Amino acid sequence: MRPFFLLAMVSALGLLGLWGLALGAGLPPPQVAGGPIVWHVHELVFGFAMAGVAGFALTALPEFTGEAGASRGQLRALVLLWLLARAGFWASGWAGAVALWLAGAAQVALPLAVAAVLARALRSPAGRAHASFGWALLALAGMALGFYADALGGAPGLRWLHATLGVLMLLIVVAASRISMRMVNRAIEQVTPGAPPYLARPPKRHLAALCITLATLAQFARPGSALAGWLALAAAAAMFHLMSDWHVGPALWRRRFPLLLYAMYACMALGYGALGLAYLGALPGTGAGWHLLGAGAVGLGVFVVIAIAGRAHAGLLPDPGPWVPLGGALVLAATALRAAAAVLGWGGIALAAAAALWCLAYGVLLWRVGPGLWRPRTDGRDGCDGPAP
Repeated sequence: MRPFFLLAMVSALGLLGLWGLALGAGLPPPQVAGGPIVWHVHELVFGFAMAGVAGFALTALPEFTGEAGASRGQLRALVLLWLLARAGFWASGWAGAVALWLAGAAQVALPLAVAAVLARALRSPAGRAHASFGWALLALAGMALGFYADALGGAPGLRWLHATLGVLMLLIVVAASRISMRMVNRAIEQVTPGAPPYLARPPKRHLAALCITLATLAQFARPGSALAGWLALAAAAAMFHLMSDWHVGPALWRRRFPLLLYAMYACMALGYGALGLAYLGALPGTGAGWHLLGAGAVGLGVFVVIAIAGRAHAGLLPDPGPWVPLGGALVLAATALRAAAAVLGWGGIALAAAAALWCLAYGVLLWRVGPGLWRPRTDGRDGCDGPAP
């Protein structure tokens, strides 16, 4: 997790900082294949989000299964693939097809290589319950392959980037059920000792995953159609239904991590609702929906995972300070401002302000978590082992 969590935080600051300067100050964004909007979405899903996914998977699956994780050599190779993908795509505006081939090969190889490193854990008896992580990594490789096939053919490939957001939404549903079992039950025990435990209900989760899959397929095959709109609304309803699992009383509202995870689900539900309304003509464009999913759900999900695992798996105690709810509130404020700008037609200043709020959130995260990721552990344990009992 260490290098990928650091890469996720640094890329969040750099990407949104540069995007905010482009929107608010007229700074020209990098010249890449597909143009600035494609660069913005590509780097958020294949750069920032992929770093978060890799860091989470490489830490969580060995912990869930008790199997070995990545060696140092394997981890260096994975980081090199991430860097090559960034360098190739950023150079595609002036180096053309050569840079796209380099970026595409590295971007497709990265999730496949992560899956290969985790193959032993996924094939273990305990790992069979987590096979969905392996399928998600394969799906991310497929999305990258489709995008670069389009890019090399001269198409912008935005449909593949939107479909990648759908894969990330599925991964959030899968991962959040694992995280929430620990976070919510810990909160219940702290707030109401002896209360019944929280259990993530598979039927609700499976229904949400099915609706998200159908909405993603419809949006890819028939973008902007009424079918895509109704299926997006179905995904929104399924996510609101899944949120009812979390209604466990004071433990939800009095503890920061359960509340932030709940807010992440709310961004997903509202995002699919906004997409559905846009496809059916009730909202002016899909910008609000995509940003609620990308900036809101993905942005908040990566923030919470790094805030939790980035300290615990570096041998540090949880930080009781106000920075976690502050950072989460900044991500949500940035998302709300960006969604409102899309609906109300606000221009560059509002968009730049939203980017600044996002950067501030991840700047706080890097300040509080970053040092523990690049310094040696002080609790006598190795690598990304869990916290000492």
